[in-house]
Amino acid sequence: MLMSIALWLLAGLLAAAALVLLVLMFATWRIAAKAERLVPACGKFIEIDGNRIHYVEEGEGRPIVFLHGLGAQLHHFRHTLFGRFGAGYRLIALDRPGSGYSVRASGATGRLPEQADVVRRFIGELRLERPLIVGHSLGGAVALALAAEHPAAISGIALLFAADASGSEDRSAVRPALCSIAAAAPGHGLYGGDTT
Repeated sequence: MLMSIALWLLAGLLAAAALVLLVLMFATWRIAAKAERLVPACGKFIEIDGNRIHYVEEGEGRPIVFLHGLGAQLHHFRHTLFGRFGAGYRLIALDRPGSGYSVRASGATGRLPEQADVVRRFIGELRLERPLIVGHSLGGAVALALAAEHPAAISGIALLFAADASGSEDRSAVRPALCSIAAAAPGHGLYGGDTT
């Protein structure tokens, strides 16, 4: 008898937990649908290795690619910085995979080298000629990974409160990565022209 009551209690708790889970899923779906109505996708989409990347661009000229931080999306750059640039720039902001309206590929981990490779492929798909990469917070860490892994693909990086994904105070790998970017861009040295 005692065992039967315990089983009924356990079944009731499981049913209540399942109901709470369903209510939370429904609430999340409604919040997401409302957010999509209030802030609809405003750009274009491109498929890169199973990642569906959402991006906006405006202007013509020297390309500048903006990478947002964790919990952000491309509007943080579009609304605050795009209007501050004059003519002569092609400004491109993208939602990193898994953020905003971009969808991460199935099985993707979201690790920095993986995101840097997606950005490198994005640069190639849009046929951007060695853009400047502006990275904020986690986007800055992605920009650093891109600079270290693919220095010839970019002309430089600008870091805005960049995250240090390693957690280390050792910055010894940063200078060689930046110097390799400078070496790939003759005549555009870093540190006052010194690329050594």
